[in-house]
Amino acid sequence: MEILSSRTILRPRDYTTTLSFYRDILGLAIAREYPGGTVFFAGQGLIEVAAHGGTGESTSFDGALWLQVRDLTAVQTELVLAGVKIDREARQEPWGLYEMWIADPDGIPIVLVQIPEDHPIRRDSRPKGEN
Repeated sequence: MEILSSRTILRPRDYTTTLSFYRDILGLAIAREYPGGTVFFAGQGLIEVAAHGGTGESTSFDGALWLQVRDLTAVQTELVLAGVKIDREARQEPWGLYEMWIADPDGIPIVLVQIPEDHPIRRDSRPKGEN
C-alpha cells in the first residue's frame, strides 16, 4: 500500500466552537475550506474539522493529537492568556521531550511537544559519510 497523504478528521459536537479553537486559539493556518468543513495545516500533517457526520454527542477518541512547537513555555503562556485549561503543565518527560497537555472543546487530548536540541529525534542516525 502506498500512502500519498493523510489527515486527522474530527467531527465535533459543536462545529463553530471547535473551528474557533483550532483557528483562533491554537492559530493553525487554513489549508482549505469547503462547504461544511475546514482543513488546517498542522506541521507535516493536516487536521480537518468537519461540520457533517457528527452525532452531537460526546466524541470517543482513543489517542491524542501530537503537535510539535518551537517554544513550549511561550505556548503555555499564550494558551493560559487565551483562557485554555492546561490539563498537564509543561515539563520534561523521562524520554527527554518537553510536553504539555490540553484538550479541544470535545475533550480530545492534545499533546504539545518541544524537542530539545540534543534529543535523538533531532540526531542524524546515518553513518558518517552518508549524510
